[in-house]
Amino acid sequence: MDENLTLTAQDVADILRIAKNTVYELVKRGDLNHYKVGRKMRFTRPDVDAYIANSRSSARQSDSDGGSPSKIEAQESGFIICGKDSMLDVLTGYLGRRSDVDRPPLRAYVGSYAGLTSLYYGEVQAATTHLWDGDSNRYNVPFVRRLLPGVPAVVIHLTKRTQGLYVAAGNPRNVKTWADLRHGSLTIINRERGAGSRVLLDEQLRLLKVNGRIIPGYEREALSHISAAGFVGRGEADVGVGDMKAASMVEGVDFVPLQTEQFDMVVRKEDFETPVVQAILSVLKSREFREQFQHMKGYDITDMGKVLAET
Repeated sequence: MDENLTLTAQDVADILRIAKNTVYELVKRGDLNHYKVGRKMRFTRPDVDAYIANSRSSARQSDSDGGSPSKIEAQESGFIICGKDSMLDVLTGYLGRRSDVDRPPLRAYVGSYAGLTSLYYGEVQAATTHLWDGDSNRYNVPFVRRLLPGVPAVVIHLTKRTQGLYVAAGNPRNVKTWADLRHGSLTIINRERGAGSRVLLDEQLRLLKVNGRIIPGYEREALSHISAAGFVGRGEADVGVGDMKAASMVEGVDFVPLQTEQFDMVVRKEDFETPVVQAILSVLKSREFREQFQHMKGYDITDMGKVLAET
């Protein structure tokens, strides 16, 4: 994308996978630079890239601190939600406007595995996850049972997303399945350890009896779907793993859909009846919130807010 290209608020919303009103909120908070043409708010690609880079820095800092905001922040908020999907930014925005929530939750930008372990240790109150178990062909519940032993929990559905492989436009290497990775002729860009996409890749390779380390680029890590797609778009990798939405945001990238995944939220059962969790359920089921995502490519919100399991 041309760095000098003028972007509208809707363009930025599409790139970041957030609602348009969230873009305005980021500007209001001073997190996203902008300029004005008359009364119209405009952005440049470097503005957006700077915001993404700052978000990645926050994610790395969260990882180094054990995956959670500082203890002081946690004490002030009392409720922390783990996860990287921009849907959670919109959710916390809605919660912050509700009279039945004393203080809006904080966000910890860490992956699925780290989120669940933080929930186990009581460092956070909600963790989002999209971890696939290859033996049972189930999402999330098997991992909740393994990573939260002795901790009764409730799994709440958020959305379904399409996972697959990023390839160069036109798919010149003719990549069609996970099995195409096993010959070691394709260079990959991986996701960070604990990310749902990383676990999906590793589980697929395990079932194929393939050691991932024979794949060139396996040790390289991207911290987001868009970053992984960017490696492919720039020709620095033949293949990346991620969701469908990011492929449409990066030039020179096509998408090979391979699997429908579940993106769920997990809370401790003892917290389920608290005002914050009940407010989360109320927001997820509200028409206003659902309208933010019902026409967004890559999201299936049919069962949003449904309790899927108690462990």
